[in-house]
Amino acid sequence: MNSRKQPVIFCDFDGTITLSDNIVAIMKHFRPEGYEPIMERILSHDLSIREGVGRMFALLPSSMKQEITDFVLGQAGIRAGFGDFLSELRGRGIPFYVTSGGIDFFVLPLLAPFDIPKEHIYCNGADFSGDKIKITWPYPCDVHCQTDCGMCKTTVMRRFPASRYERILIGDSLTDFEGAKLADHVYSRARLTEKCLELGVKYTPFETFHDIQEDLIQAGRR
Repeated sequence: MNSRKQPVIFCDFDGTITLSDNIVAIMKHFRPEGYEPIMERILSHDLSIREGVGRMFALLPSSMKQEITDFVLGQAGIRAGFGDFLSELRGRGIPFYVTSGGIDFFVLPLLAPFDIPKEHIYCNGADFSGDKIKITWPYPCDVHCQTDCGMCKTTVMRRFPASRYERILIGDSLTDFEGAKLADHVYSRARLTEKCLELGVKYTPFETFHDIQEDLIQAGRR
């Protein structure tokens, strides 16, 4: 690590902290009528993430909030080593931020056991006051991003100037790739690794948070 700069970590949630993508799991389990063509359009980049996710959740009644929450809490496993990794970061004084395209009503309960400050968790919101679930977008793209992310990870990262911070990204999917291009170091798995390889972005592969913890310890000794 660069001793002249303050390390700061930005970590994806779905498929990174958790073992699978919870939005995909919700849609495949509850199967609201009309979700499949919307999901296909998101994957083919015909729809932005913000627009597509908003449309899919609008197919679900607000009355299902507890049922959906219980389903996610019951099936979303936490990746091995996450708690130990957070303890290591706290011991070293390294700030940790969750940058998630997930929704607060399942992200916050899943993270509750880990005592991460709420102001360090960036994710989308949900409004259950109407008949259908309405997704809210408190962290939109800034002027430097035109991809209509919903929760814009690069906008969050730009709040920490490269001149002062060593920006470390942890992720697994294409939604993390723009952030990977801004980061000083990338820990990747799955689709993010494929994209980094394809476009020549340096990365360190991981499967568990113990892998990342060990690499950070080794980097600190060098």
